[in-house]
Amino acid sequence: MNRTIVMLLARQCWKNAFHTRAIYSILVVMLLVMGYAAYSGWKAYTQQNSMREHYQRAARASWEENPDKHPHRMAHFGTFAFRIKHPLSVFDVGLESFTGNAVFLEAHKQNTINFSEASFSTGLLRFGEISLAMLLQILLPLIIVFLGFSTIAADRENGTLKILLTQGAGWREILAGKSLGLFALALLVVVPAFAVTILLLAAAGAPFTADLAGRLAATVLVYVVFLAVVCMVTVAISAGSASSKGALMKLLGWWLLLAVLLPRTSQALGSYFYPAPARVAFDAAIEEDVLRQGDSHNPDDPHYKHLRDSVLRVHGVDSVEHLPFNYSGFVMREGERISAEIYQQHVQQLTHLYDKQNSLTTATALVNPFTAIRNLSMALAGTDAEAYQVFQDEAEAYRYALAQKMNALQMELISNRKPGPKDVPLAIPHDHWKKVPDFKSQPVALGTSLRGVWFSALALLLWCAAACGWLGRISQTLKAL
Repeated sequence: MNRTIVMLLARQCWKNAFHTRAIYSILVVMLLVMGYAAYSGWKAYTQQNSMREHYQRAARASWEENPDKHPHRMAHFGTFAFRIKHPLSVFDVGLESFTGNAVFLEAHKQNTINFSEASFSTGLLRFGEISLAMLLQILLPLIIVFLGFSTIAADRENGTLKILLTQGAGWREILAGKSLGLFALALLVVVPAFAVTILLLAAAGAPFTADLAGRLAATVLVYVVFLAVVCMVTVAISAGSASSKGALMKLLGWWLLLAVLLPRTSQALGSYFYPAPARVAFDAAIEEDVLRQGDSHNPDDPHYKHLRDSVLRVHGVDSVEHLPFNYSGFVMREGERISAEIYQQHVQQLTHLYDKQNSLTTATALVNPFTAIRNLSMALAGTDAEAYQVFQDEAEAYRYALAQKMNALQMELISNRKPGPKDVPLAIPHDHWKKVPDFKSQPVALGTSLRGVWFSALALLLWCAAACGWLGRISQTLKAL
């Protein structure tokens, strides 16, 4: 392959694009929309995180300001956990607007994560939220289609293609040069998009850690590969079409099918074949299993009656009042352990069901690079379902530790003897509340994010290899006429 000819044809493709006034209008509109998407992403990130951090501090202050109190009352007083947005959510909002960001943590009960942005918005959010990632995933490929549908088909129609071939240019050089020129045009949008992202991260005061740098570099890489695939497919379809009009219709159909129809259809089919239970049914199933195991608040429950007899026998006493620890705290600790285990079993079953729902969409990445880039982009931005699940696990782990800490304090510091009518209610000093660590929302690690999208990464690489192979194959069979 002659590199000089390739670069010459790439420059020609670049110049031809700017011979039409439409390119200027397209770029201006694209940059304006990009500016709006960047501003809205930055505003959402800064405002949401500021608000969530404020309420996290308020929840902590409310916890610490409690007076001397019984530990079990504090366990039910509870606190809140707020999820902090990932810095790269300024680029790709992912599922952020549809997943909750706050959860109330209390003993014996796992509450729903609430307050998603979608729950406070209009129905327009259902059609998608404008972000820099959405522009690069959906709108930029459409622009590439409009800029590239005639790259070779038009040359065939006006006879330029025949002249190029007679002057020594081969099909391999023509296909490579046109693809490179089209990719260079795409960079007019890609480079500003990531430059703006870096500026927004700096303006938002996001800590530029090694994890963030790795995510940003990987994000740039996957978008470069994705857009290279789009450019090569566009050139290949243009080369195989007898007319520019035919090439445009084929490419628009390809874009509409893969960017819009197939993702929506696969998601709907996943929910249809693997329906998830309603929240009410999910909670009812957990409560039923917990009650079947035993009710820690019912002294006559068979399970806990047997437990009491065993404890008394082990310690050689005939009454819980003679035990060296608070028996009620011991029962609460056992009840918390049982209910948490049952909850985790149900959550694992539900997560497995969601994985089945998503497996159909994930599998389509083999035939749809738009699905592959969407999955990879959300994972790298820390705004996918995996990041949401990590927060759920963190919140539940903190809730369980908090409840068991209160149970331990009750066992250690509360007497077994019930106070009389004139006695002071049982309580411990409020200094203990400050000794409980505060909840800190931790950003999901890069390795954790990538764990669930390896298939999408492989699919995107296969698409790139297939596109290159397609160009190489048709370079041996294409005709000038």
